[in-house]
Amino acid sequence: MNVEELVRDSLRELAVEEASAGPGFADRVLAVRRRRRTRRLVAVAVATAAVVAVSVAVPLLNEGRDDARPARVTQQDGISAHPDQSPPSGLIAAGRSALAAYYTTELVAKNDKEATYERTYWLLDPDTGKYKKDTRWSFVAVAPGLKTAAVLERTLPADRIGLLDLATGEVARWIPVGKGVAGLAFSNGGTELVATTYSEHPDSLEKVENADEDEWTSTHRVSRTGFLLLDLAGKGGGIWHRVPSSSAGGRADFAFTRDDKHLFAVGGGLETLVRPKFYDLSGEETAAPANEKYLRWDVPARLSPNGKLAALGMTSVDVPAIDPSVSTFVGKSYSSIRDPLTGKEITEVRGAELLSWVDDQRLIAWERTSPEKDMYKDRLVLVTIGSDKVVPLSGEREHPETDQKPWEPVFVAR
Repeated sequence: MNVEELVRDSLRELAVEEASAGPGFADRVLAVRRRRRTRRLVAVAVATAAVVAVSVAVPLLNEGRDDARPARVTQQDGISAHPDQSPPSGLIAAGRSALAAYYTTELVAKNDKEATYERTYWLLDPDTGKYKKDTRWSFVAVAPGLKTAAVLERTLPADRIGLLDLATGEVARWIPVGKGVAGLAFSNGGTELVATTYSEHPDSLEKVENADEDEWTSTHRVSRTGFLLLDLAGKGGGIWHRVPSSSAGGRADFAFTRDDKHLFAVGGGLETLVRPKFYDLSGEETAAPANEKYLRWDVPARLSPNGKLAALGMTSVDVPAIDPSVSTFVGKSYSSIRDPLTGKEITEVRGAELLSWVDDQRLIAWERTSPEKDMYKDRLVLVTIGSDKVVPLSGEREHPETDQKPWEPVFVAR
């Protein structure tokens, strides 16, 4: 459209809007022109966004403009607790953190000499705020935002990865992989996925010889082979990088550091517990990021949202005399909060295991509820730095002395 046509159309619009030109006529003509130009720019931007959305075609990357999920799932300032439920059936969440899923682990014998630990998952239905059992998957990683999960089918290592729409329960996309995958983790930004590859099931067990009863122990075989880094905003392909396990063997899945520029291994035995190994995204071992070199892989909470505090392991247990008239254990456990850059302790906070930061002052933790002489029990609680008060979030979890392990939570930023 040339200038003459643009002015003619602008005059026509103004004629419809008002009977006479009146004062400021020229300014109004130019305003109409600016509006037309703005509408064209917006149309181009919308068209571009539509192309990007179509190329991705994954619920994960929907930024929530059409988010119809209940407020209890999306809001980041409330608490949803069920202290009478263990495992929970209703949503557990506080602040930015929500229980996206949980799983139980059971020993499954393959023959009289070999067995594996197998997981069963319960996934959060974002529409109902309830957890539903889903036996299709052997491993599940939930993306930030609680819309998409990466899943592996029952047989590990798996030859493809599914991207599951949590709202529908259907796989929106399958990503074939050339290496056997048995572990998954999303980046903090939610657009990348690291898939840990293994030559065999990483949770394999073997019969203990000359045992009086059926006893099993981890094989500790070195089976990790490396990782695939998948860009979910692209076509889903990824380059495999060879990074074998340490001598400890067993499961040692990769996860992203806070800046999403490095990886570290979750697991791998005592050898890497205190000083985990870090790698760049091409698989080369590298120095730890300055704010993560004092962190341990067995403390899931890691860094606070603002990056100024580091969650470390349990430091002390205050166990008073047990009053037989009181049915609830009143002992207190504490974990360390440190400066991530220096490793110096800043304070302690209630909780035996720090799982997830709610905000820069509060965390979700496991808190023990039984004395030493009884079966080990604990529950999910909300703890606050500078306060001895805890808010129960779940009911008590028992740790039976059997081959079935208690339910384990999967917390994700919502």
